[in-house]
Amino acid sequence: MKIWQKNIEVNKGIEAFTVGKDRELDLQMAAFDVLGSLAHVEMLASINLLTAYELAEVQTALKVIYKEIEEGKFTIDDSVEDVHSQVEWLLTQRIGEAGKKIHSGRSRNDQVLVDLKLYFRACIQEMVENTSTLFNQLILLSNTHKDKLLPGYTHLQIAMPSSFGLWFGAYAESLADDMELMLAAYKVCNKNPLGSAAGYGSSFPLNRTMTTELLGFEKLNYNVVYAQMGRGKTERILGQAMSSVAATLAKMAMDVCLFINQNFGFITFPDELTTGSSIMPHKKNPDVFELIRSRCNKIQALPNEIAMMTTNLPSGYHRDLQLLKENLFPAITSLNECLEMCTFMLQNITVKDHILDDKKYDYLFSVDVVNELALSGTPFREAYKIVGETIDNGTFAPNKTVKHTHEGSIGNLCNPEIETMMNEVLAQFKFEKVNKAIADLVK
Repeated sequence: MKIWQKNIEVNKGIEAFTVGKDRELDLQMAAFDVLGSLAHVEMLASINLLTAYELAEVQTALKVIYKEIEEGKFTIDDSVEDVHSQVEWLLTQRIGEAGKKIHSGRSRNDQVLVDLKLYFRACIQEMVENTSTLFNQLILLSNTHKDKLLPGYTHLQIAMPSSFGLWFGAYAESLADDMELMLAAYKVCNKNPLGSAAGYGSSFPLNRTMTTELLGFEKLNYNVVYAQMGRGKTERILGQAMSSVAATLAKMAMDVCLFINQNFGFITFPDELTTGSSIMPHKKNPDVFELIRSRCNKIQALPNEIAMMTTNLPSGYHRDLQLLKENLFPAITSLNECLEMCTFMLQNITVKDHILDDKKYDYLFSVDVVNELALSGTPFREAYKIVGETIDNGTFAPNKTVKHTHEGSIGNLCNPEIETMMNEVLAQFKFEKVNKAIADLVK
């Protein structure tokens, strides 16, 4: 059964090809389809397209379906095209004529749009919460291990002293910046497209402001043509924000894979959190972080994938857009899994002490020795030459006491300031407003 079907039986091959993975992926949007319908029917009653009795009947039936979805009892029949058709069919079967009225004033186009935006909004909340948890773990580790030094590298050559305080804190601050992009994506998702119908509005006297408030959206997508044009663009912007988080995780995962290597030996994890070899008994492989690295590199390709699927599409709806779900939905799941697993692994990390006592790291302190001479009055270029000569003739013997005190350095991590940055971004999402609106809609 299809919302759009008339009296012609669709070719089975065409049907299978055009439906694709919609039934499978639409299950993730089912609850949001019901939420959109709950707001829509309340608005329809306000403009006298549903009677008070019909509204109560439809609301009760929709809330039963919503509960079935939450309990995992909702399915999309093989004979039904998508979640929108399934919900409308169930309503019609259960309450009769009133169920046939709920599509008034909307198209499947804006129904999909509002479902997606509600779904993305909820997904962003989950990703933000998982990112916040990882951020807090990184700050905790940074503070805990702030005095433990490790080598810093440029060109993968030992460069200058770093610390685990700096290393953990760097990724924490990176996540704070990533959340700025996620906030931008959230603002785009948090605009109501419902009422744009097929992309050209409706001759019904719809109250789009009402549905905006009922669904907890911050604003409308005002122009009905742009509301449809926003599909694809919204996914690309969300993909860009996800890509930014993924880039942070991928880089950290690469560091971990290096640092756990026996030639570095800076960190370890419990045996049960690593994997072994079928022939080498000594192996402790960082498979979790290798998979995080690869998964997150894959997610970094997401914005380009979406862009290539939507490039040069004219305004209006096109079936190409259906396929975006196949790229984006699994990527959202994957990123959340990576965030959760990364936090879990870091809760079990062991950091090595006294790494820089090894003589091979003496040259890390060459810049500090140059700076000491410069502070004593020796011109910097002369100091650089003097220290270079001691390195060349093998007499370089540094003082390994680190005296870095400026903002963001080994001795002054500025973690409270980084936490403030993160908290300021998180406060702007205002999830509580959205959550209250949804709770009011289904109560």
